[in-house]
Amino acid sequence: MSSKQDDLKETNTEARFEFKKEEKSAFKSEKGLTEETVRVISEDKDEPEWMLERRLRALEQFQEMPMPTDWPGQPDLSEVDVDEIVPYIRPDVDVRAGVDDWTELPDDIKDTFDKLGIPEAEKNALSGVGAQYESEVVYQNMQERWEEKGVIFCNMDEAVQEHEELVREHFMTKCVPPSDNKFAALHGAIWSGGSFVYVPENTTVDMPVQAYFRMNSEGMGQFEHTLIIAEEGSEVHYIEGCSAPKYSKFNLHCGGVEVFVDEDAHVQYSTVQNWSKNTYNLNTKRAIADKGGRMEWISGSMGSKATMLYPSTILKGRGASDNHITIAFAGEGQDIDTGAKVYHNAPDTKSTVESKSIAKDGGRTNYRGLVHIADGAENSSTAVECDALMFDNESTSDTMPYMEINESKVDVAHEATVGKIGDEDIFYLQSRGLDDDDAKQMIVSGFIEPITEELPIEYAVELNRLVELEMEGSLG
Repeated sequence: MSSKQDDLKETNTEARFEFKKEEKSAFKSEKGLTEETVRVISEDKDEPEWMLERRLRALEQFQEMPMPTDWPGQPDLSEVDVDEIVPYIRPDVDVRAGVDDWTELPDDIKDTFDKLGIPEAEKNALSGVGAQYESEVVYQNMQERWEEKGVIFCNMDEAVQEHEELVREHFMTKCVPPSDNKFAALHGAIWSGGSFVYVPENTTVDMPVQAYFRMNSEGMGQFEHTLIIAEEGSEVHYIEGCSAPKYSKFNLHCGGVEVFVDEDAHVQYSTVQNWSKNTYNLNTKRAIADKGGRMEWISGSMGSKATMLYPSTILKGRGASDNHITIAFAGEGQDIDTGAKVYHNAPDTKSTVESKSIAKDGGRTNYRGLVHIADGAENSSTAVECDALMFDNESTSDTMPYMEINESKVDVAHEATVGKIGDEDIFYLQSRGLDDDDAKQMIVSGFIEPITEELPIEYAVELNRLVELEMEGSLG
């Protein structure tokens, strides 16, 4: 292991995520979701009229849609009461669009991101960083050499004002319309913050850009929106980190992600989420890939009380491809329901889905997936692999794949395995000098290695450390 990895491994990860600050805000909305609340949020952001109109239409759709309650084996959402959530908290930062210098942040917010390691990551491994605290981005910076090439990396509130034409065309129109599901409609009504990434034609951003979303206040909802537009022949890697400390009552995370991958472009979207066990994580994420476009999703999800997360990709152009990689970890009282959706709507398209889940102390993991191959999408191929590892007889893992194949000239494969850490495996490692906990951690690290090796080293080490802490019962 390199010295850099040694330094990262020694980081007190538990302390980094579990601290919280006294709530300080410049503006805080009332609890609940009403038309007045939506108008107040839009007015506080000084948004154009068309965005307010979209918010109000999304609110109507949210009010008309029932809660999802009839999915087989879905997490229990009975505690999710939007009327008990504060949907919008603007942090006490002087500059509404965020600052580009850490020293200009208030001490409590600066200390939060210092402890999370954001400044160090920006200095060593990133081409740009955005940091969101509560409902708004408080820091945003992009290396000058990328700005000179026309790359845009800013927060969504700024994008609405400064890049209105692009946002108006793409925001919740073609990719994730509010009508998609109840939580997409909720998001469309009260979204706040998030990232806007635009990469011009034939431009390769060879260092990742990162956004970090932190919830600090109890009883709030975070509804950031991410919009990525990769023009023809471009390439970018976007990394998202999320965390929240322990709370005495539930919080709600309901983000939205839209990715547009133009002809022969390549977008990789990586996320490592570590919510508290009082947080419900209910996101809608989707990409549209044109001819020859490549989309990659890499997701690590843990810590929440319940997660429903199914990134989806529409392959609309010949030769487009999609790759989904997911790690889910569920401990006591946790129900992590993750998966992927891929729509093959053109010939010669390809998708692969690899899911790894771990359950202990009665936790539940589930892979819920959909692969749709349309009539006429000939010579398309898909391969789905789901592997589950359980620590005990109380934990459960389910696999719920759904295949809709409307074309005969295709290649379709699905494989699923479920296993329990065996006494023989533990005994063998103990005979080589490892104690029981170290033996289990080594087995789990080997189990998820095919996925962590796809992440930049800083994030792979962090994800492994978070998994170790989950196994120890130290998080959430």
